Amino acid sequence: MSQRVDPAVTSSTSPAAGSSLGRFAARVAGPLGSWWRGTVIPSIEHRAVIAKVDDEASLTPRYAFMILMSAGIAVLGLLLSSPAVVIGAMLISPLMGPIIGLGFGMALVDGNEMRRTAMTLAGGVLLAVLFTALIVFFSPIKDITSEIAARTRPNLFDLLVALFSALAGAYAMIRGREGTIVGVAIATALMPPLATVGFGLATLNATVFFGALLLFVTNLMTIAIAAAIMARLYGFGPKLSGRQSGMQAAVIIGVLLALAIPLGYSLSQIAWEARAQRQARDVLTDQFPRQAKIDQLEIDFSAEPLAIRATILTPQYRAKAGQLGEASLAKALGRPVKLSLDQFRVGTAAGDAEAAQLASASAREQSNKERATAALVGRELAILAGVSPEAVLVDRDKRLAQVRAAALPGATLATYRALEQRLSAAEPQWQMQLIPPPLTLPTIAFDGDAPTTEGAADLALAIWAARRTGLAVTVAGNSAASDFVLTNMREAGISVESNGSAASGGEVSLAWGL
Repeated sequence: MSQRVDPAVTSSTSPAAGSSLGRFAARVAGPLGSWWRGTVIPSIEHRAVIAKVDDEASLTPRYAFMILMSAGIAVLGLLLSSPAVVIGAMLISPLMGPIIGLGFGMALVDGNEMRRTAMTLAGGVLLAVLFTALIVFFSPIKDITSEIAARTRPNLFDLLVALFSALAGAYAMIRGREGTIVGVAIATALMPPLATVGFGLATLNATVFFGALLLFVTNLMTIAIAAAIMARLYGFGPKLSGRQSGMQAAVIIGVLLALAIPLGYSLSQIAWEARAQRQARDVLTDQFPRQAKIDQLEIDFSAEPLAIRATILTPQYRAKAGQLGEASLAKALGRPVKLSLDQFRVGTAAGDAEAAQLASASAREQSNKERATAALVGRELAILAGVSPEAVLVDRDKRLAQVRAAALPGATLATYRALEQRLSAAEPQWQMQLIPPPLTLPTIAFDGDAPTTEGAADLALAIWAARRTGLAVTVAGNSAASDFVLTNMREAGISVESNGSAASGGEVSLAWGL
């Protein structure tokens, strides 16, 4: 007869309570373990399962072909932002096979099997990343779509999804439930993260590359570990001693913790951003009458200070709503905030709200066009200046784009000015400023008291370079010619002075001042 266990006793911290709980657990686990070892494990066809795992984890032409096809479908689905196409890539991806094979190799403590499946997996990963990067490189579309962005910020929930789906996949493999694999393939989503890695590689976007890579590694490690756990549970592999089992458990827990810590931090950041969205909406609503409605709210969490753009449909204008809202948001969110607030007045007449929403949508569309143009201008200027896009200063309000150019081999000041003029002609509505390195200034040739045609062009080039760099200029030459250059440069707002020396012939030499 079993002994009744009093809950009040088992919750105690006394040694007696601990031993009672242990005896109770042993009584339950003993028969359960005997039933599992005597009934469940013998029902598994271990040889057939291992043969199936080996077949799915082999590096064959069929495997390579399916990798290329699923990778191509995945990257096209990401670029088109089509969930249906992305799901199609998940279904035909053969990556699940070698990952489960790696898990079985860990359970069997078979070094050769682990090496074989790891080589199969590495070959597939390399093929997928390079093929998707090639497609993106030649694609005219290189924008980060919502499908791509969704795979750049993995979190703890992604690890749990991979764990649960991997347990289901390993169970299906062992018990012969092949139909379950379809759902597991969709849940784990192995190929889309790899396609996103290829996108990040082709566009040299480190955020996309490493974010998607972390998601893939999370799925890979979690599936392999879950497969190893299920394989051990169903009697695959040699019998381990208590110490060996403890070490194996410690390694598994350590790997999961190493993945869970950064993913947990990412989840907390995502949760904070969701709370910030709600708080921002509440704070802005409080600035207006009850009938007011927030038509649009965008927050750029990567900006410093935090950039918030909102559109309000309100029956009454509030002159200081932007200033008050900015201060309230900074207090509520605990970070400096820059608020851009658009108010559209809505009356009580029928159709006023609809008219205001149309006006808001039109303003939004115009703003999106301006942002896209600014991004394009910045990229073009960065390419010509030989610097990264982050080095370009773009002011959308003033329509000004400015960058300090890198020193290009063989380039002169005239080269940089020609590049700026070329950009200005391509974007006539923008003011393009290319700041050249302080290269040698030209010598101004004179014919009598006036510069020659070439000298006038060189003087204009020197004035341009001095304006862009903001550096002072020293002038050397005969008094009449020197005074001509000094006067023209001062009228152009340049800090200039004469060094008192005379240049040879009818020329004026220029040099950068201190």
